[in-house]
Amino acid sequence: MKHQNSVPNHPVGCDVIEAHLDLFIAGLETAGYAADTICTKRAALRRFIGWRRRRKRSATEIDESEVAEFLESSPQLGRNRRCLASVALLGFLEHLRRHAVITACAPGDATANSALESRYASFLRNEKGLAERSLQVYVPRVSDLLRYLDKRYGTVSVRRLDAGILRAFLLERARGRSSESVRLLATSLRSFLRFLHTQGEIGSDLTAAIPTVRKWTQPAIPKKLTPEEVDRVLAAPDRRTATGRRDHAILLLLAKLGLRSSEILSLELGDIRWRTGEVLIRGKGGRQDRLPLPRDVGAGIARYLRSDRGRRSTARVFLRSYAPRVSLTGPASIGHIVRRAMAQAGVPRPPHIAAHLFRHTLASRMLQQGANLRNISEVLRHRAASSTELYAKIDMRSLREVVRPWPTPGGAQ
Repeated sequence: MKHQNSVPNHPVGCDVIEAHLDLFIAGLETAGYAADTICTKRAALRRFIGWRRRRKRSATEIDESEVAEFLESSPQLGRNRRCLASVALLGFLEHLRRHAVITACAPGDATANSALESRYASFLRNEKGLAERSLQVYVPRVSDLLRYLDKRYGTVSVRRLDAGILRAFLLERARGRSSESVRLLATSLRSFLRFLHTQGEIGSDLTAAIPTVRKWTQPAIPKKLTPEEVDRVLAAPDRRTATGRRDHAILLLLAKLGLRSSEILSLELGDIRWRTGEVLIRGKGGRQDRLPLPRDVGAGIARYLRSDRGRRSTARVFLRSYAPRVSLTGPASIGHIVRRAMAQAGVPRPPHIAAHLFRHTLASRMLQQGANLRNISEVLRHRAASSTELYAKIDMRSLREVVRPWPTPGGAQ
C-alpha cells in the first residue's frame, strides 16, 4: 500500500477521488484504528467510488447528500456496517475538503450561526489575545445560546435578542449548576454581546441584561482526601490494561505534583527531562516551571509510554485509548478519569470538584507537615496570594500568618 505525502494532479472526476483513498487510509492507520475496522472502511469507500463511477458523478458534486443517497441504495449493508460506512464516508469528505478537492463546506452547511461563531472566535483570539483554552470556555456557551434562539424562537438572527430572552436563557441553564459555572456563562454572554454591539450586529449594548452572579470572596474550607483514600484511588486503575496504565500515570501527576487538568493535557514528550529528573509544566498565562519528577511518577509515565502510547504525530504525552489515537482534549477528560477511579475505589467525591481535589489534598498535607503558605504557593504555582490564603482555614497555625493585629487603645480603629 502506498503511503503518499502528496497526491498528483488528476482530471476532475472519480480518478481524483480514488487517488486520495490510499492517503486517507494511511491516516486511519496512523490514528491507530484496528485492521478489521480499516478493512471495512476501505471496502465501503471502494464501493462508493464504484457507485459514483457508474453514475458518472463529478468530484465537485460530492457532498453529504450524495453519501446519504449511496447508503439508501445499499440495502445489503447491515446496521453496524451501514454505521461504519457512514462514518468512513463522512470522514473521507472532510479529508477531501482539507486537500481542496471539493469545496470547503458542503452546500447549506455554512449557516449564519457557524459563520458568526467563527468571527467571534477569531475576535477573541486575534483582538483580545485569548488562549485556545479560554476559547473552549467562551465559544461553546455562545453556540448554546444561538441553538436556544433557533429552537425556542425559530430564528438565527441575533437581532431578535433582548433582555427577556437572555435572562430566560441564563436562568434555564443555571438550574443545577455550580455558582462558578453560572458565573462563567454570564461572563461569556457579556463578552459575546459586547462583540455583537461593536460589530454592528445588534443596535444596543445588552450586557446590562445579564445579571451579576454573586461570588463568595471567602471560599469555604477546601475539601480534601485522606492519605488512605489517595492510596485507594491510585490503586483503582487496572494496570494490566492500556487505559489503566494511562489513568494511573495521570492520577500520579495529580496526587504527587498537584498539577491542574490543563497542565496535564498540555504535557509533551520533550517536557519530561529524564536525565535531570525534572518535568516542564506549562501553566496559566504562558508560565513555565520546572518541577522535580518523583521516581514513582516517572516510573508510571515511562510504563505507559513504553507499553501503550506508541509513535504518533502529536507530541502530547496522553492520548485516547481508542482510535482515533489523538491527544486528550478538555479538562473534562481528566475529570472523567478521576471520577471513574474514585467510583472504583469507593471514595466519595464532593459535588462540582474532581481533579482539583488532589491540589487541595496536597496543600493540606504540606500544612500538616509544617510547610507555610509561601511554600504551598511555590509548589502549586499560584500567581495571587489570595489563591493560597484559603488553605489557612485548615489549621490555626496558618491563620496566624495572615491575621492582622488587634487595634490597641488609641491606635487605628
